Amino acid sequence: MLFKTIIEPFRIKSVEAVKFTTREEREKALVEAGYNVFLVPAEDVLIDLLTDSGTGAMSSAQWGALMQGDESYAGSRSFFRFRDVIQDLTGFRHVIPTHQGRAAERILFHTILKPGMVVPSNTHFDTTRANIEVEQAEARDLVIAEGKVPSLIHPFKGNVDLAKLEKTLAEDGDRVPLVMVTVTNNSGGGQPVSLENLRGVRALCDTYGKPFFLDACRFAENAWFIKQREPGQSDRTPKAIAQEMFSLADGCTMSAKKDGLANIGGFLAMNDDELAASCRSLLILTEGFPTYGGLAGYDLEAIARGLEEVVEEPYLRYRIRSTAYLADKLTAGGVPIIQPPGGHAVYLDARAMLPHVTPLQYPGIAIANALYLEAGIRGVEIGTVMFGLHPDGTEAPGPMDLVRLAIPRRVYTQSHIDLVAEGVLEVFRKREELRGYRITEAPKVLRHFSARFAPL
Repeated sequence: MLFKTIIEPFRIKSVEAVKFTTREEREKALVEAGYNVFLVPAEDVLIDLLTDSGTGAMSSAQWGALMQGDESYAGSRSFFRFRDVIQDLTGFRHVIPTHQGRAAERILFHTILKPGMVVPSNTHFDTTRANIEVEQAEARDLVIAEGKVPSLIHPFKGNVDLAKLEKTLAEDGDRVPLVMVTVTNNSGGGQPVSLENLRGVRALCDTYGKPFFLDACRFAENAWFIKQREPGQSDRTPKAIAQEMFSLADGCTMSAKKDGLANIGGFLAMNDDELAASCRSLLILTEGFPTYGGLAGYDLEAIARGLEEVVEEPYLRYRIRSTAYLADKLTAGGVPIIQPPGGHAVYLDARAMLPHVTPLQYPGIAIANALYLEAGIRGVEIGTVMFGLHPDGTEAPGPMDLVRLAIPRRVYTQSHIDLVAEGVLEVFRKREELRGYRITEAPKVLRHFSARFAPL
């Protein structure tokens, strides 16, 4: 059909009621949460865009697969189904299930890192960075310059700056145990990485003898952007593009709560036999036996089916277009966002929206709280609170101050997204009235999850 409207490629079989709250109730909830929307009870949120991780709706085929789960402790049938799907997609010999992506990161980095080492990437996300820094190593971000300018249009703003990567490998190569690239680049606005760039990273890793790993949480969305934007890729299937992406790497970490279309789970995959053996030893200590890795058999079945569904073109077309739909509405209203919009989220440019609020007064927190107060919508700050605290305890402005509106997969309809646009536009209209915040208490690691604030 040649109609312009891109509909949700599914029908709704089950619904969940949402709770409507008053402004006074939301104000009370914010105060009780210490002005940190992470600490607001989910039932008091109307539209929850805090994260797209584990918050999606599973398909009827996935729900059916749950009933096929084999809960045997060792060597379950469900593990082999899980392994076979991942090996078909990635080509990696060793598949190690984990309860979620950060567990895969912890096992990998605890196994290979020593103090003083450097892990270069395009941009490390929060748990990745924390799992590197807890080993007293450096998470070094080497995204291209275009990826640091929110308003700039570039098809692959998640690309690694190859010149900077080569400089790092030439000068600090003895301290680099592996190179990692996040696809898509979450911290930079859900921006994709091109096949050409991944080939360039592969070539540098070959030259300097370094393993190359993908943080593959949103690999399917990245493959779709490659199909749409990279010359010579338009006639290929998303699965074929994804398979080439994985073929360029030596391994990956994966949160199946994103492009696995599941509510829990992840995996660590690689080709290196010796490294895999070491990782499995740590897995047994902290997660479980290597054929379940902290997951139930029914979770393994749901992930296996989700990885098959996520590369289907109707799903990906709807997924990327529904995110762009929100971005188009906000752009038309003058709201500054990261351009072009990413695959899983729209990122508000808090620094541009609130020039009167300095980065150390946390403009992202101001906008996130205002959006919840005005419309009951929950987003998340991706800025100075999340990335401004350094391991030595000093604080500095983050690379950007953003508010991410992450859209759960197959959960909200177009009318929900229309309401989100109205809420953001109302906050934007009142932007000059907003003021910053100060931190009243916070942990030393991943402080954004549990910090408490007070308005200035």
